[in-house]
Amino acid sequence: MDQYQKLVDFVKSLEPDFHKFYEKGQSAAGTRVRKGLSELRKLCQDIRNNVQEVKAQRKAQKNQ
Repeated sequence: MDQYQKLVDFVKSLEPDFHKFYEKGQSAAGTRVRKGLSELRKLCQDIRNNVQEVKAQRKAQKNQ
C-alpha cells in the first residue's frame, strides 16, 4: 500500500501546475505537467513490475 500512497501523493503534487496551465494560461506550468506525467508513467511501470514480481513469488510459494 506504500506504493499506492506514493502514487496518490504524486498525482496530487501535479495539481497546482495543472491549475496554473489550464486556468491561468502559464505555458511553463504546461512543461512541468508534461514532465510530471512522464515521471508518473515511470512510477506506474515500476508498480506494474512490482505487482508481477509479487504474483510470481506467490505462485512459486503455492507450488512448493
